[in-house]
Amino acid sequence: MTAPIASASPDQVPANEQVCPPLARREPVTAVHHGITLTDDYAWLRAANWQEVMRKPETLAADIRAYLEAENAYTDVKLVDTKALQETLFLEMKARLKEDDRQVPQPDGPYEYFPRFVKGGQYPELCRIPRGGSPDDAQVLLDGNAEASGKKYWDLGGTAHSEDHRLLAYSTDDKGSELYTVRIRDLATGKDLADEIPDTRGSLEWSRDGSTLFYIKVDDHQRPLFVYSHKLGTPVSDDKLVYAEQDSGFFVGLSATQSGKFILIDIHDHETSEVHLIDADSPDAPPRLVAARRVGHQYSVEHHWSLLVITTNSADAEDFRIVVTPVHATDEANWREIVPHKPGRLILDVGVYENFMTRLERENSLPRIVVTPITTGIVVDRDVLDLTKEHTIAFEEEAYALGLASGYEFDTSRIRFTYSSLTTPAETYDYDMATRERVLRKRQEVPSGHNPADYVTRRLLAPAEDGALVPVTLLYKKTTPLDGSAPLFLYGYGAYGISMPASFSTARLSLVDRGFIYAIAHIRGGKDKGFRWYTDGKMKKKKNTFTDFIAAGEYLVAQGLTQRGRIVANGGSAGGMLMGAIANMAPDLFLGVIADVPFVDVLNTMLDKDLPLTPPEWPEWGNPLTSKDDFDYIRSYSPYDNVEAKRYPHILALAGLTDPRVTYWEPAKWIAKLRARNTSDNLVLLKTNMGAGHGGASGRFDGLKDTALNFAFALKVADLTE
Repeated sequence: MTAPIASASPDQVPANEQVCPPLARREPVTAVHHGITLTDDYAWLRAANWQEVMRKPETLAADIRAYLEAENAYTDVKLVDTKALQETLFLEMKARLKEDDRQVPQPDGPYEYFPRFVKGGQYPELCRIPRGGSPDDAQVLLDGNAEASGKKYWDLGGTAHSEDHRLLAYSTDDKGSELYTVRIRDLATGKDLADEIPDTRGSLEWSRDGSTLFYIKVDDHQRPLFVYSHKLGTPVSDDKLVYAEQDSGFFVGLSATQSGKFILIDIHDHETSEVHLIDADSPDAPPRLVAARRVGHQYSVEHHWSLLVITTNSADAEDFRIVVTPVHATDEANWREIVPHKPGRLILDVGVYENFMTRLERENSLPRIVVTPITTGIVVDRDVLDLTKEHTIAFEEEAYALGLASGYEFDTSRIRFTYSSLTTPAETYDYDMATRERVLRKRQEVPSGHNPADYVTRRLLAPAEDGALVPVTLLYKKTTPLDGSAPLFLYGYGAYGISMPASFSTARLSLVDRGFIYAIAHIRGGKDKGFRWYTDGKMKKKKNTFTDFIAAGEYLVAQGLTQRGRIVANGGSAGGMLMGAIANMAPDLFLGVIADVPFVDVLNTMLDKDLPLTPPEWPEWGNPLTSKDDFDYIRSYSPYDNVEAKRYPHILALAGLTDPRVTYWEPAKWIAKLRARNTSDNLVLLKTNMGAGHGGASGRFDGLKDTALNFAFALKVADLTE
């Protein structure tokens, strides 16, 4: 391995000077699967003690650290001519953020709770006020800036206040490795109790009387598999194991019903789920199963007095239906349908209140909220949950994003939702489900100014290879020429059923204001067009995700909006897999590719059952350990395995040293192999955050610096740095 520029300061090296990139040494490692020999020249970049590195980054082997730091130095040198631009972009994006911002307080009994930011603060403060009080007189429950002081990384995980409002449970991670420590704060004194619980993940839930805290522990492979209960005032070592998941292919989550009656243990992988109930009034009672898991059955649970309200894909309800069943008779034979399945209308979320039920659903790629009155105290059938009286909260824009906040209270007629579009800053509304009155509580401020009328948003449908129509959302300035001369920034994800909302972003305006057309390709693998849109982009249909993205780019070229080779593609994590695949499949379509924490070493990762996410991911990608068909299919598209001698576009990959989701060595190996085989003179760069994980820098301003780096790279390769 050579690292000739490791000691060079970017400020000392002119941007146009030819410098040698780091060259990773080749140490071939072979493995045989299904009679096929795989050779990996760069397997040495995976630290043997990678699990220890997650907890103690300083234990990374010296040769691996030297290589990653050499790559960072090389990236700094090659982008030194964008240093001023990065600072300009950062300051520009920061100026669009209201520094002393706060969310609308959310009522819960005698108090209202909300997070806020203070001027200059990187992290939120958790606050509360007496109900109806002024946010200016808030009690600060947790000061994120004080907690993060002196730390390179800090992240606030789960938080939960007890029902009597005396205690706050919260969890924090100071490495980026997603190993959270739980603490409990006495809100009267502001002091933390002695109770401290390490190596947790996920939500925190209190029993009704505030005596017991439920939390999730991870195993040695960092998988959230165990639910524990902690009795206040007792040693953590005495905590009770409430539930242990035996199948490492499943993850465990915690939540609570809107009524507060039940704490829910949710066990799931990417195609199957199972729910157990803990009675919040009887925290020592064992959890009770709702419906036993069976492969392919997904369901979620809400509660209304004597009934459970269940959203389920049973009975071939691909886009889900809603049923009810008695709390004490939850066998599927007792389920009674109240909202039938409608193909193409995907039910995303269901809220149940004393007198109303809400549905967040998506149809024709657009979300909507549906409100249904409950006309008696007990939901029993469709005659009582009167679907003829349901109404929809309507919106007018061609493409928009919608979020529904459930709040803390059950006996309420008020819900809260947020609305935005690519041109419209986020708006927070309180909505009275009885009177249908909509009250604007907050409109996102852009301190440096923003005029939605200066921008255009459009929704196009790009034909895919097989005739499917791929929605593409566009944002550009009215003054941007549409004659093909403009560069285009094309974003995509396409995995796990996650849809890409057409929401407002202050950051992307910095690209659009400089002449880029910004586009989101709503490709298969997400649920943008229903559940089938997801299943048509996973397992043996995964390549649809990649060809959809390419088809979107080619369609935008055909429409005269840009030119071939004038597109900068961007995606992260599983979207980074997309970036690696399209760089292999259609390199001449793209000017540049920006891959954030990219999942590019798919085959090797799916062959390693000891990595944190591998067993739970097999239903998403396939299991190449047991299935030769899965092995062959993943091998046919895995970006790292398909790097060839060809002219690649400009490539920038970003990684996090303590990332447990996409381990740092995936992008490191990918860049090493690309650099060895790329036949073009285009940039091939790697930037590893040596003090963060999957989400990058933790502070709200430091995170903007990562975005500024990406955007400066895009502007540089598009020759728009002036």
